[in-house]
Amino acid sequence: MKKILITGCNGQLGRALNKEYAKDDVEFINTDVAQREGILSLDITNVEEVIRCAEKTKPDVIINCAAHTNVDACETQWDLAYQINAVGARNLSIAAAKTDAKLIHVSTDYVFPGTSPKPLTEFDATGPISAYGKTKLEGENFVKEFAPKHFILRTAWLYGDGKNFVKTMLKLSESHDTITVVSDQYGSPTSAAELAKMIHFLEPTENYGTYHATCEGQCSWADFAVEIFKRAGKDTVVKYVTTEEYNSPAKRPAYSVLDNYMLRLTAKDAFRMADWKDALDVYFEEMKENGN
Repeated sequence: MKKILITGCNGQLGRALNKEYAKDDVEFINTDVAQREGILSLDITNVEEVIRCAEKTKPDVIINCAAHTNVDACETQWDLAYQINAVGARNLSIAAAKTDAKLIHVSTDYVFPGTSPKPLTEFDATGPISAYGKTKLEGENFVKEFAPKHFILRTAWLYGDGKNFVKTMLKLSESHDTITVVSDQYGSPTSAAELAKMIHFLEPTENYGTYHATCEGQCSWADFAVEIFKRAGKDTVVKYVTTEEYNSPAKRPAYSVLDNYMLRLTAKDAFRMADWKDALDVYFEEMKENGN
């Protein structure tokens, strides 16, 4: 039986992976910072602890879903962000190499500066402009250095079972007739379920390397909010504002639409990420089924 160790299993992607693999003959080793029933406590910033865990559980695959993803907080919590996003990735890479496990590391569109006029391929130059992006890029570099059998998956604007932009917008709409949303940052909203499918597709293969992993299509955050309210049957008005007007602590890339170029080359017609609007439809259907 294949053994898969997941870090950050309580996050949106961790939950989506457990659901995606539910029918497979797989033993999950679910880990997170806090120990709970059926979940091992694992501090990925402690290399000795990570190695001990890997040598004890002997996973065939390690999927790193753990990250410090609060983009604004990363600006004032550099050490913590670096420990989790960079050193954590290094530690898991070292453990993967020691146990001959594959490592699947989840990264971000924020490794790019956001100045490209067209969708970015895996071969375009990086240049992060935030602490979050910089620490995630260092994590990628450590993975490349220490884990021979690795997949790096850059995703964006992720939503799933947990705290995310979709649920934030729906919550705000309960008490606001108008919501202000940035309209000059463009990306690709990506369902955690779709990302889990891509991981499931790549994981058994030896097509190692860096991949872009977002739903197809693009929009602004404001456009995304409009589509959310449309599906929820809300009359909430979206007020379009610029990044400068919104004035967030951390800089965000203005345009970070990712082109899933490597996936097209390796998968050909065997797998493709869904269009972001189609994936959003599925997400709303699942929320209705779950009574949300």
